[in-house]
Amino acid sequence: MTPAKPRLDPDARREAILDVAQEVFLDEGFAAASMSTIAGRLGGSKGTLYNYFRNKDELFEAFVQRRCVWHQAAIFGELAADAGPQEVLGVLAKAYIRVTLSELSLRSLRLIIAEAERAPEIGRRFYESGPKRGAERLARMMAAWAQKGALELQDPLEAAQFFLGLCKGRFYMP
Repeated sequence: MTPAKPRLDPDARREAILDVAQEVFLDEGFAAASMSTIAGRLGGSKGTLYNYFRNKDELFEAFVQRRCVWHQAAIFGELAADAGPQEVLGVLAKAYIRVTLSELSLRSLRLIIAEAERAPEIGRRFYESGPKRGAERLARMMAAWAQKGALELQDPLEAAQFFLGLCKGRFYMP
């Protein structure tokens, strides 16, 4: 008699599926990845996957969304709420560079870009959930500093986008 596997709550099971799907997508690419491979690595059935995700596209989209949430937390999570612009922008720049230039982030980005060619909505959702949301969050911080007189700027969103672009600068393209 084989021992029963412990049951995971639905959220933990979904996260476990996404963990395995991430590995498969990054190892094999979206096109070569299959729900069967993911189910096999997970130790479950394809039926289990389909209980959480209607198809591979939906699973991939969930992978993209989760990466964006993780990036936001990793980049903005270390910021002191009461710090001034110089301190916050210094911490933010280091976190942004560390996160966006990590091997996992770059591999994920290459995969997302490749899939955006086939499914432009994936690229659009990635942009809206990741880069756009991050720039808007920084813009709100910059606008608050400007209102307090701690920062002088015309357009907070443009300033945020320029700042993030400067952070990547010479590191990103190579």
